Amino acid sequence: MLPHGYAVKTAGDKYDVNLPARTAELLSSDKTFDKVKLNRFRRAKAASANGFETLALYAGGIVAANAAGVATPTLNKLALSYLISRGLFNYIYVFLQDNKKFAPVRTLVWMMGIGIIFGLYISAGNAFSQV
Repeated sequence: MLPHGYAVKTAGDKYDVNLPARTAELLSSDKTFDKVKLNRFRRAKAASANGFETLALYAGGIVAANAAGVATPTLNKLALSYLISRGLFNYIYVFLQDNKKFAPVRTLVWMMGIGIIFGLYISAGNAFSQV
């Protein structure tokens, strides 16, 4: 949600609340709108969409780990680690990718987040196998 909030703030009064998907088109056609801000707007919208794409996988991992009885400290560490990885991913994607050399770093951080989610499922499987 934070990347979306940033995108709305960046667009300012040009954000089309009636047709939000049109906002990028409106900003692109506005020759006075700063190109760096436009690119950050686009990346913030993409980062927001990416977060929603992985949300179900993360939520399922949390539910599986809880249902399996994974130790609370382990579950908390994995959950917090994932949230930190998402925050780092968003920051790199929206702000640091003004320099394209950070694209591989963004990918590594994304992979780290997915790895943490797999860690949730693996922990759940291990806990279930001990029952």
